[in-house]
Amino acid sequence: MAASRVPGGLFLLLQSFRVPFLVAMGSSLGGMAAHGIPYERVRRWYRPLLTDRAIRRDLARFLRSTRKDTYLRAAERLRHFDRPALVAWGAEDRMMPPETGRRLAELLPRGRYVEIPGAGTLVPVDNPAALVGELRRFIGESG
Repeated sequence: MAASRVPGGLFLLLQSFRVPFLVAMGSSLGGMAAHGIPYERVRRWYRPLLTDRAIRRDLARFLRSTRKDTYLRAAERLRHFDRPALVAWGAEDRMMPPETGRRLAELLPRGRYVEIPGAGTLVPVDNPAALVGELRRFIGESG
């Protein structure tokens, strides 16, 4: 993440989470939930990053240490995961389209893909009842 490499960049980027209009934008958190996220919830989620310099420092350190191919290397390791795996994906996900979820499930030898209706990227926020239903079904079938 480029902001983590510029002195003060991460702090400035995080300040956008103090402005409800910016949070609600489709290119921000607003694009991750099919039905929006209450601003007070966003404030709770990001308060530690906004108020604690040590947490920002740790996040910046993590972001700088992450290699560009981290996700590709992780995906390759999934091919060797031999347990049942459920990939529950938001049917209305605009940030990561359902095709991405289907490809992820195909990487897993025992992967199963399900779409959660009425949900974007943040499936537990948008449709927790449907997610719980799919999890119960999956656990019941998988043992």
